[in-house]
Amino acid sequence: METIKRVNLWNNNMPTNSGLIGDEILHPNEVIEISNITQAEIIIYSPTPSLNTGRAIIICPGGAYAGLAITPQGYDFAEWLSSIGIMAIVLKYRMPNANKEIPLDDVKEAIRYVRRNSKTLNLDDNKIGIAGFSAGGHLAALVSTLSSKDGMEYRPDFSILFYPVITMNSNTQINTRENLLGNQPSIEDIEAFSCENQVSVNTPRTLILTSNDDTIVSPINSIMYYEALRNNGIDSSLFIFPQGDHGWGIKGVNMFGNKFQYIEQAKDLITNWIMNLTEAK
Repeated sequence: METIKRVNLWNNNMPTNSGLIGDEILHPNEVIEISNITQAEIIIYSPTPSLNTGRAIIICPGGAYAGLAITPQGYDFAEWLSSIGIMAIVLKYRMPNANKEIPLDDVKEAIRYVRRNSKTLNLDDNKIGIAGFSAGGHLAALVSTLSSKDGMEYRPDFSILFYPVITMNSNTQINTRENLLGNQPSIEDIEAFSCENQVSVNTPRTLILTSNDDTIVSPINSIMYYEALRNNGIDSSLFIFPQGDHGWGIKGVNMFGNKFQYIEQAKDLITNWIMNLTEAK
């Protein structure tokens, strides 16, 4: 039977502060369901022991760094992963409020936590990956690229990106960039937080899924990242579905309430890709 556990990541000892105050704000009938997030936590979905594959995926929901679409891009995906034997860890990361270090601090700490506790969690510490949706895809790509340069302690073993924001340059999603970097980001920050610029030979293998008709985040983002991965010899796959627009989750409905027609194909792709990962880096 699946079990769920919540863990406060920092125990009020956060290394960075966004300046946001007050309680979280819930928006149950909106795409972004939670905003004003000032405490980071992880919600761990452990699969039934008989199904456990020893794999884990840390999930970063999207929300333009303004809040989180935490049900379709977090909890729903976690439940599905758990049902196929993969431990799923939903990261409720803090909103940056233009402090660019905050989400990165949280995702690093989540990876460290899972690695430190891999034996207790019955995980193979060489099979700990990350997934991200939209702005959460940017965060997942960011930790996948910067970790390969700054230290392998928080490098994921693989990443899965859903319609990700990748670049902070002209093809970016402007709200995402402003919420992370501010209204007038420096050229240095734009370049540093454009994930396509940070790919190296140590970036983990990656699966990217997006839709050709995405009206929120241009699929050019996914293409740019795939090209950077390929140019560095990284094992990577890119699937561009002809339909789906933006914000679709594992239940096959996008952020506009419309059906994503290729959800079963997407689920098969994800399952086969994860289960066929080898030990080779």
